[in-house]
Amino acid sequence: MTGSSDTPRPVEDAAHLAGVPDEFQRLWTPHRMAYIQAGPEPLRDECPFCAAPGKSDADGLVVARGRTAYVLLNLFPYNSGHLLVCPYRHIPTYDLATAEEVAEIGALTQTAMRVLREVSRCDGFNLGMNQGAVAGAGVDGHLHQHVVPRWATDANFFPIIAKTKALPQLLGEVREAVAGAWPTD
Repeated sequence: MTGSSDTPRPVEDAAHLAGVPDEFQRLWTPHRMAYIQAGPEPLRDECPFCAAPGKSDADGLVVARGRTAYVLLNLFPYNSGHLLVCPYRHIPTYDLATAEEVAEIGALTQTAMRVLREVSRCDGFNLGMNQGAVAGAGVDGHLHQHVVPRWATDANFFPIIAKTKALPQLLGEVREAVAGAWPTD
Protein backbone atom coordinates (compact mmCIF):
# COMPACT_ATOMS: atom_id res chain seq x y z
CA MET A 1 0.00 0.00 0.00
CA THR A 2 1.29 3.43 -0.76
CA GLY A 3 0.62 6.90 0.55
CA SER A 4 0.32 10.11 -1.43
CA SER A 5 4.00 9.78 -2.14
CA ASP A 6 5.12 6.40 -3.34
CA THR A 7 6.53 5.45 0.05
CA PRO A 8 5.02 2.31 1.53
CA ARG A 9 3.18 2.77 4.81
CA PRO A 10 2.62 0.01 7.31
CA VAL A 11 -0.80 -1.61 7.32
CA GLU A 12 -2.22 -2.97 10.55
CA ASP A 13 -4.29 -6.13 10.41
CA ALA A 14 -7.75 -5.06 11.65
CA ALA A 15 -8.58 -8.65 12.57
CA HIS A 16 -6.44 -8.19 15.68
CA LEU A 17 -7.91 -4.83 16.71
CA ALA A 18 -11.15 -5.32 18.63
CA GLY A 19 -13.62 -2.49 18.19
CA VAL A 20 -11.50 -0.43 15.83
CA PRO A 21 -13.75 1.26 13.26
CA ASP A 22 -13.29 0.34 9.64
CA GLU A 23 -15.49 0.45 6.54
CA PHE A 24 -17.65 -2.46 7.78
CA GLN A 25 -20.64 -1.99 10.03
CA ARG A 26 -21.13 -4.82 12.51
CA LEU A 27 -24.62 -5.53 13.72
CA TRP A 28 -24.74 -7.25 17.08
CA THR A 29 -28.21 -8.61 17.77
CA PRO A 30 -27.68 -11.39 20.33
CA HIS A 31 -31.30 -11.21 21.55
CA ARG A 32 -32.39 -12.68 18.19
CA MET A 33 -30.65 -15.98 19.01
CA ALA A 34 -33.55 -17.05 21.27
CA TYR A 35 -35.92 -16.66 18.31
CA ILE A 36 -33.57 -18.36 15.84
CA GLN A 37 -32.88 -21.34 18.09
CA ALA A 38 -36.55 -21.81 19.01
CA GLY A 39 -37.56 -22.25 15.37
CA PRO A 40 -40.87 -21.16 13.88
CA GLU A 41 -42.93 -21.63 17.06
CA PRO A 42 -41.01 -19.85 19.83
CA LEU A 43 -42.29 -19.62 23.39
CA ARG A 44 -45.54 -21.49 22.75
CA ASP A 45 -45.92 -23.50 25.97
CA GLU A 46 -48.28 -20.74 27.05
CA CYS A 47 -49.72 -17.72 25.28
CA PRO A 48 -47.15 -14.92 25.62
CA PHE A 49 -49.93 -12.30 25.65
CA CYS A 50 -51.74 -14.05 28.50
CA ALA A 51 -48.46 -14.48 30.43
CA ALA A 52 -47.05 -10.94 30.05
CA PRO A 53 -49.57 -9.12 32.30
CA GLY A 54 -48.73 -11.49 35.18
CA LYS A 55 -45.05 -10.49 35.09
CA SER A 56 -43.39 -7.29 36.22
CA ASP A 57 -43.52 -4.57 33.57
CA ALA A 58 -39.79 -4.96 32.87
CA ASP A 59 -39.94 -8.77 32.61
CA GLY A 60 -43.12 -8.75 30.52
CA LEU A 61 -41.92 -5.80 28.40
CA VAL A 62 -45.17 -4.07 29.38
CA VAL A 63 -45.26 -0.34 28.65
CA ALA A 64 -48.77 0.58 29.82
CA ARG A 65 -51.79 -1.15 31.36
CA GLY A 66 -55.41 -0.24 30.79
CA ARG A 67 -58.66 -1.75 32.09
CA THR A 68 -59.32 -4.18 29.22
CA ALA A 69 -56.11 -3.96 27.19
CA TYR A 70 -52.41 -3.27 27.60
CA VAL A 71 -49.33 -2.30 25.57
CA LEU A 72 -46.03 -4.18 25.41
CA LEU A 73 -42.93 -4.30 23.26
CA ASN A 74 -42.73 -6.97 20.61
CA LEU A 75 -40.13 -9.52 21.75
CA PHE A 76 -39.07 -9.98 18.10
CA PRO A 77 -39.52 -6.44 16.72
CA TYR A 78 -39.46 -5.27 13.11
CA ASN A 79 -38.09 -1.91 14.29
CA SER A 80 -36.99 -0.41 17.60
CA GLY A 81 -40.11 0.64 19.48
CA HIS A 82 -42.37 -1.96 17.81
CA LEU A 83 -45.33 -2.10 20.19
CA LEU A 84 -48.26 -4.48 20.50
CA VAL A 85 -51.67 -3.53 21.88
CA CYS A 86 -53.49 -6.56 23.31
CA PRO A 87 -56.73 -7.19 25.13
CA TYR A 88 -56.26 -9.08 28.40
CA ARG A 89 -58.89 -11.57 27.24
CA HIS A 90 -57.62 -14.43 25.11
CA ILE A 91 -59.61 -13.94 21.91
CA PRO A 92 -58.34 -14.67 18.40
CA THR A 93 -60.02 -12.03 16.24
CA TYR A 94 -61.16 -8.42 16.33
CA ASP A 95 -64.80 -9.26 15.74
CA LEU A 96 -64.88 -11.10 19.09
CA ALA A 97 -63.70 -8.03 21.04
CA THR A 98 -66.24 -6.13 23.10
CA ALA A 99 -67.03 -2.50 22.33
CA GLU A 100 -65.05 -1.53 25.46
CA GLU A 101 -62.01 -3.55 24.30
CA VAL A 102 -62.18 -2.05 20.80
CA ALA A 103 -62.36 1.48 22.24
CA GLU A 104 -59.43 0.90 24.59
CA ILE A 105 -57.30 -0.80 21.92
CA GLY A 106 -57.92 2.26 19.72
CA ALA A 107 -57.13 4.74 22.50
CA LEU A 108 -53.95 2.86 23.50
CA THR A 109 -52.89 2.73 19.84
CA GLN A 110 -53.30 6.51 19.52
CA THR A 111 -51.30 7.09 22.71
CA ALA A 112 -48.63 4.64 21.51
CA MET A 113 -48.25 6.64 18.29
CA ARG A 114 -47.95 9.94 20.18
CA VAL A 115 -45.40 8.52 22.63
CA LEU A 116 -43.31 6.85 19.91
CA ARG A 117 -43.31 10.06 17.87
CA GLU A 118 -42.02 11.93 20.94
CA VAL A 119 -39.49 9.31 22.08
CA SER A 120 -38.11 8.09 18.76
CA ARG A 121 -38.83 10.98 16.40
CA CYS A 122 -40.30 8.54 13.86
CA ASP A 123 -41.73 9.77 10.57
CA GLY A 124 -44.65 7.36 10.23
CA PHE A 125 -46.19 4.08 11.38
CA ASN A 126 -47.36 0.72 10.19
CA LEU A 127 -50.47 -0.39 12.10
CA GLY A 128 -51.99 -3.80 11.66
CA MET A 129 -53.64 -6.93 12.94
CA ASN A 130 -52.81 -10.27 11.36
CA GLN A 131 -55.70 -12.52 12.35
CA GLY A 132 -55.17 -16.24 11.94
CA ALA A 133 -52.03 -18.16 11.00
CA VAL A 134 -52.95 -17.99 7.31
CA ALA A 135 -52.91 -14.17 7.60
CA GLY A 136 -49.43 -14.15 9.13
CA ALA A 137 -50.26 -13.98 12.84
CA GLY A 138 -47.32 -15.31 14.83
CA VAL A 139 -49.59 -15.72 17.86
CA ASP A 140 -52.89 -16.46 16.18
CA GLY A 141 -54.88 -17.32 19.30
CA HIS A 142 -54.61 -13.91 20.97
CA LEU A 143 -55.66 -10.69 19.23
CA HIS A 144 -52.96 -8.02 19.08
CA GLN A 145 -52.40 -4.84 17.10
CA HIS A 146 -48.92 -3.94 15.83
CA VAL A 147 -47.71 -0.35 16.11
CA VAL A 148 -44.44 -0.18 14.17
CA PRO A 149 -42.57 3.14 14.04
CA ARG A 150 -40.97 3.97 10.70
CA TRP A 151 -38.31 6.48 9.67
CA ALA A 152 -37.62 7.93 6.25
CA THR A 153 -34.10 6.53 6.52
CA ASP A 154 -34.85 3.09 8.02
CA ALA A 155 -34.96 1.04 4.82
CA ASN A 156 -31.94 -1.10 4.11
CA PHE A 157 -31.12 -4.28 2.24
CA PHE A 158 -31.05 -6.71 5.18
CA PRO A 159 -34.77 -7.53 5.28
CA ILE A 160 -34.78 -8.04 1.52
CA ILE A 161 -31.77 -10.30 1.01
CA ALA A 162 -31.07 -11.77 4.44
CA LYS A 163 -34.40 -11.72 6.30
CA THR A 164 -32.57 -9.83 9.03
CA LYS A 165 -33.48 -6.58 10.73
CA ALA A 166 -30.89 -4.37 12.41
CA LEU A 167 -32.14 -2.85 15.67
CA PRO A 168 -30.11 -0.07 17.26
CA GLN A 169 -31.49 -0.36 20.81
CA LEU A 170 -31.96 -3.13 23.35
CA LEU A 171 -35.54 -3.97 24.31
CA GLY A 172 -35.08 -2.94 27.96
CA GLU A 173 -33.85 0.51 26.91
CA VAL A 174 -36.77 1.00 24.53
CA ARG A 175 -39.29 -0.18 27.17
CA GLU A 176 -37.90 2.28 29.73
CA ALA A 177 -38.01 5.18 27.26
CA VAL A 178 -41.55 4.47 26.08
CA ALA A 179 -42.92 3.65 29.54
CA GLY A 180 -41.26 6.77 30.96
CA ALA A 181 -42.94 8.96 28.34
CA TRP A 182 -46.35 7.28 28.65
CA PRO A 183 -48.91 9.73 30.09
CA THR A 184 -50.32 8.88 33.52
CA ASP A 185 -53.94 9.61 34.21
